[in-house]
Amino acid sequence: MSLDSVFRRTFNRLSIAAALALLPLAVLPSSAHADQLADVKKAGELVVGTEMQFAPFDFLEAGKQKGLNAELFEALGQEMGVKIKFLDLPWPSVLPGLEAKKFDVVAGPIIVTKARKERYHFVSPIAEATVALLAGAKDDSISKPEDIAGKTVGAGKGSAQLEELKAFAATLPQKVTIREYVDNNQAYADLAAKRIVAVANSLPNISFVAAQKSNLYKVVQPPFGKKSYFAYLGRKDADADSLIAALDAALTKMHDDGRLAALQKKWLGAEMDVPKGDFEPTW
Repeated sequence: MSLDSVFRRTFNRLSIAAALALLPLAVLPSSAHADQLADVKKAGELVVGTEMQFAPFDFLEAGKQKGLNAELFEALGQEMGVKIKFLDLPWPSVLPGLEAKKFDVVAGPIIVTKARKERYHFVSPIAEATVALLAGAKDDSISKPEDIAGKTVGAGKGSAQLEELKAFAATLPQKVTIREYVDNNQAYADLAAKRIVAVANSLPNISFVAAQKSNLYKVVQPPFGKKSYFAYLGRKDADADSLIAALDAALTKMHDDGRLAALQKKWLGAEMDVPKGDFEPTW
C-alpha cells in the first residue's frame, strides 16, 4: 500500500470520526439496544460454529454433514423461521470464534460446567455427557477405568472430557500419560493402531463409535466421570439473551412434543432424561 493511500485512508477515518462527533447523540447507534435475535431474523440465517469430527452429533459422510446436530438445528431453524448455516472448525478455535462474534451460537455440543455457565449462556441440555473410556475391542488389560494406570490415554484438546480425564488420572496409583488431540478421529485411529490404550470421551460419542466398529473398539464400563449434560451455547451478554431465549423456547417445544426424544433414539441409541431450562451442573 502506498504512503498516499495510507494518508487518504487515515484522513477519511478522522473525517468520519469528526463528523460523528458533531451528530446529536440521539442519532448515534447504541450497542445497548442491539438485539442478536433481531439481527438473525433480519439476515434470515443463524450461523452456527461446530466441529464435524464429533459423531454422532456432527460428522461428515461422503463430504456431507450428518448427525443429531444437523437434524436438530434444522428443526430449530424451522421453529424460528430462519435458515441454518454451519461452519466446520477445529474445536480449539470454536469458543474463541464465538467470543469474537464470528458466528451466532455453538453447536458442539458442549458439557455444561459451573465455570462455563459463568462465561457462556447455555440452551437447555440435549443429551447426557458423562465421560467414559473407549478401548481396543480385544484388549483384555482394560476392563475397568482404573486399568489405565501407568498407560497412555487420549482425549480432545481443550475439552471438558480432557479435564475429567486429568482429574481421574490424578487419583490413580501410577501416572497416566495423556495425549491431546485436536481431532477425535485421530485419537480413535491411534487407539486402533495401539499407540494409546484408550480414549476418554462422553458416553454417547464412544458408544456410537463402538457400535459402528465393534471389531475395533469397546466401551469400558462404568463411566468414570461425574454426571453431566451436553448443550448448545451462545455469548453471555445482553445482546445475545433474546437469541438464546428463542432457541431455548424452540428446544423446549421439541422436548415436550417428543421430537427431541426421537432424535436421541435415532442418533444416540436411546431416549435420555435431560433437564429442561436452567439447572446447576455438578462440577
